Amino acid sequence: MTIIITDDDVKRLLPMADCIEAMKVAFRDFANGVAVNRPRMRYLAQHPDPERKYLANVHVGAVPSYGIACVRAGSQIIKPPSAKVDRRLYENPKAFNWGIVILYSIETAEPLALMHEFQLSGIRVGATTAVGVDAVARKDAATLGLFGTGKQAHAALEAIACVRPIEQVNVYSPSAAHRAAFVRDMARGGLAVVAVDDARAAVAGADIVCCATTSMNPVFDGEWLEDGQVVVSIANSDVTNKRSEVDRRTYERATAVIVNDWESVIDNDQTELLDPLKDGVIRADQIHELGDLLIGKTTVAQPPRGSADKGIVYFKNNSGLAIQFAAAGGLVYNKAIAQGNNKTIPTEWLGSDLSAYYDAGFRPSP
Repeated sequence: MTIIITDDDVKRLLPMADCIEAMKVAFRDFANGVAVNRPRMRYLAQHPDPERKYLANVHVGAVPSYGIACVRAGSQIIKPPSAKVDRRLYENPKAFNWGIVILYSIETAEPLALMHEFQLSGIRVGATTAVGVDAVARKDAATLGLFGTGKQAHAALEAIACVRPIEQVNVYSPSAAHRAAFVRDMARGGLAVVAVDDARAAVAGADIVCCATTSMNPVFDGEWLEDGQVVVSIANSDVTNKRSEVDRRTYERATAVIVNDWESVIDNDQTELLDPLKDGVIRADQIHELGDLLIGKTTVAQPPRGSADKGIVYFKNNSGLAIQFAAAGGLVYNKAIAQGNNKTIPTEWLGSDLSAYYDAGFRPSP
């Protein structure tokens, strides 16, 4: 039987710490040439309403360490950025997210699960941010400057706090109401979460500056950055959309730029990095893939406090990867099976019966 894994299942079965470990496995496998990942493919299609577009978002890849190959298929109706609203708005007519991940067995090629991807997407992005932070940030990094108050910002704070002893969070978004709600949601235990009403206050004094927004444009001035900080961003361009949460000055001050996948930078035409590279603002030898840090192929480290080193380390969490869905999905699938998931459909419904061909000695190709 093929099981259905819902968003509620993901929230129950995928604690952030477990997802962080799954991302480490995925990126190590990728760097070692074991995992398979194709750059995500997105396209826009004409919609009956001229102010809207149909958006597809597709990832394919495999992580053999989990025995899983996957296809993530996202399907959305959007309003593109306009003069009135500087961000892409997701507006499915029905209040549903139609993204789904199909998990396949590498051993048998059978579809093991159909999985909702909404909750998983936030968790795996946050977990990947934590993997990058864990690879480069000082062990005693305790202050976080956070831009954003939505799903991705919640996940980023939870994830970073798993790998560093965060004590102080200064959070900024343009909406005071959103800032206040975020503080109510996230202030717990010994963690001080403070809403600041000025973007510069989120940067000042932070060990780590993390951008987790839907903004189309830079959310702070790179001149505000302090030497020795680690900067993280998740917004990136693709062939349908040009955006960046950091400005050219941030690249000028970077001693190293870390990306998830260089092939995705090229394939998705992420001009916010390609243009500074072309213009000589950043050099190719300053750019490193996250997996290479995890396997020790290259080393990047945040300098100790009080160091004379100039510049910042920038982790451009530059693209969603299929290996993230395969690794996290495999982890959730194994837990769901162990707990007796009862949401099942016959696997045969998802395939074509070729037994007559096999009995006749033929092996038709797909």
